Amino acid sequence: MKLLVYGAGVLGSLFAARLHEAGHDVSLLARGKRLASLRRHGVQLAEGDSPVVRRVPVPVVEHPAGGYDLIAVFVRTHQVDAVLESLAGLEDDVLFLHNWAAGAEPLGAVIGHERVLLGFGMAGGTMDLDVVRHRATNFLTRRVAMPIGEPDGRTTPRLERIVRAFRATGINAKAEPKMDAWLKTHAAFEVPLGQAVHTAGGPVALADDPDAVRGMLHLMRRNLAAMPTPPVPRGFAALRTLPESLLVATLRRFLRSPTAVHSGLSDASPAAVAELARLAEQMRACTQGR
Repeated sequence: MKLLVYGAGVLGSLFAARLHEAGHDVSLLARGKRLASLRRHGVQLAEGDSPVVRRVPVPVVEHPAGGYDLIAVFVRTHQVDAVLESLAGLEDDVLFLHNWAAGAEPLGAVIGHERVLLGFGMAGGTMDLDVVRHRATNFLTRRVAMPIGEPDGRTTPRLERIVRAFRATGINAKAEPKMDAWLKTHAAFEVPLGQAVHTAGGPVALADDPDAVRGMLHLMRRNLAAMPTPPVPRGFAALRTLPESLLVATLRRFLRSPTAVHSGLSDASPAAVAELARLAEQMRACTQGR
């Protein structure tokens, strides 16, 4: 499979490195200083706080040229408009793997509805200068599947082909028939979480303030109640039904965990703030009037 990974942040870099090491013809699209670093050193990976840095020589490009079996997009929500403009003249299928609560319509309106697939990358990590520091995989994280779906929920030959190709690479992908609802559910949870973490000054600081965690939970519940469709996965409905005290304790424990501390939640960069603002705007649009 010939692939273009569009976006060389944490997820795009991890994804491209894994595909390259599995023998796929993959290129990683980057710009500016990130492009220069990748050309010099390749994708640099380290597990957690380990001083050991592994380099993967993934080919890099600055512009999409077409002729791919699939373009996988890993960018922040507020960067999608620019990506769409650069992909509008191509014909390749495009799998969008990022925070997105606006549905497939605005994506297909620019590049063609028949080209769009939706998904979400499930890996996590942070950028340490040019090194991607990612969580070590374990039994539990390997069981968390990366959902991919057609906008209309069908199981198509191309969807089955992509899922098979990713699984053969060791990426635990699965076909998700309600991908748009999945993304909206994730945003209903992610927006209050990201906003509360940013206001508190980090996940651990938020965990130390049970009243702030309680307020965050109320916003999550309000978002889920206002969604136009039931939550996907259905387990998120527990945020509306389980006792508040239990959920607050669980969320505080999560916020102190290595998963939260070493994830994008700790990123207070202007880009992270801009992404959260765009995602919140999309959530307001899809829940208004309910």
